[in-house]
Amino acid sequence: MKKNLNSVVMQFPFSRCAVMATTVLFLLLILFSSCQQRETDDPERPNTSKSAQHQENVALLSSAVHTSIKLFDGGTGGFHAYRIPSLVRTTNGTLIAFCEGRANSDNDYGNINVVCKRSSDNGVTWLPLQTIAGTTLGTWGNPTSVVDGDTGRIWLFMSWNDADHSEFGGGDTDPVDTWGQRRVKVTWSDNNGASWASPVDKTSTLLPATMTWDTMGPGVGIQTTGGPHPGRLIIPARRRNIYSDDHGATWQYLIIPKGTDEGTIVERANGTLMRNDRPGKTIWDIAKRRYISTGTIENGFSEFTAVSALPDPRCEGSILRYAGDRSRIIFLNSASETTRYNMTARVSYNEGQTWYASRRLHNTITPEEAAAQGKGGYSSMTKTADFAIGALVEQRELPANDNNHWSIEFQKFNLTWLLDGQPEP
Repeated sequence: MKKNLNSVVMQFPFSRCAVMATTVLFLLLILFSSCQQRETDDPERPNTSKSAQHQENVALLSSAVHTSIKLFDGGTGGFHAYRIPSLVRTTNGTLIAFCEGRANSDNDYGNINVVCKRSSDNGVTWLPLQTIAGTTLGTWGNPTSVVDGDTGRIWLFMSWNDADHSEFGGGDTDPVDTWGQRRVKVTWSDNNGASWASPVDKTSTLLPATMTWDTMGPGVGIQTTGGPHPGRLIIPARRRNIYSDDHGATWQYLIIPKGTDEGTIVERANGTLMRNDRPGKTIWDIAKRRYISTGTIENGFSEFTAVSALPDPRCEGSILRYAGDRSRIIFLNSASETTRYNMTARVSYNEGQTWYASRRLHNTITPEEAAAQGKGGYSSMTKTADFAIGALVEQRELPANDNNHWSIEFQKFNLTWLLDGQPEP
């Protein structure tokens, strides 16, 4: 049989070596195609394939897109209020929207669960509510998620304390004043959010010995593409950056300068990192602005400084590198010194040094109407698979009182809408 096969091969105008070379070339083409698709699917990394970049350029030149739905409706689904959003896109394009489900009130303490909803069509429709953590009484909160584009695993960091404690005490609670009363918890999913591991306690290794009160994020982390450790996972947390260089097998932290909390983080084009944080009360009184710090895990971070172009009422904000063929950073916050109801998206083309264009998210109503409807507060953003920006934004349901229902909107807009007629620089 071997002799007959060789005879057949020799009848063709290809040598045996040519056949082998053709086979190897075919396998390499399959591998290259797979890598291209992985680059395209990775939510945090630039689209490097020509077809993906062509689609993105077409999307950028298309008509403006801006839609909004109420995704988490306070007073329904077994929860009095929904607050503190986190939004990511998985490697297969699924959107996962996390938040706190506050069972009995809108207080920051008490019986609070971490819940989520998922969408496989870029936010058009969503699956029913899932509870990820909180089957027993306690305060599960500050969801902060990140997608590992290399493994597909979604990591979700959370803060936890028992229902008898809160940050400052009050009501029926005592203050968190001892190390370990506020704990670091983490869970993960390997099936695009369909199911989640039981939360693991990481307090002993990830909570500094000098800290009592603690917060993860809230919002999202990042996976780096440059710097000394491409693929590094980073979770912003109070007074530190939590990170892993082995896809989450181990985690450690870097202490950063004091003065802020509720941090966001973005990687700059040169591989350095920028934290854009909510200021503490003392330094907020000085400038009423967002505060930034830049640096690296290896060499540390600079002192936080105010950004004159970013007014802020002391509220959480969200930041996103919009991956593509050029540098774009999107920032969203309550752009006011006095109110949380002036949600404004901005785009920078020079790594956050200046902001080229901005637009109010609730632009179809006046700022006064937005405030009257409670539209604004905490937010979280991700880039969708159809080249838009998905954003979760809080809404305080009215009439305002001491125990409001809170809801969360899913807003979706593209760069064309954000630029509002201006060409890219």
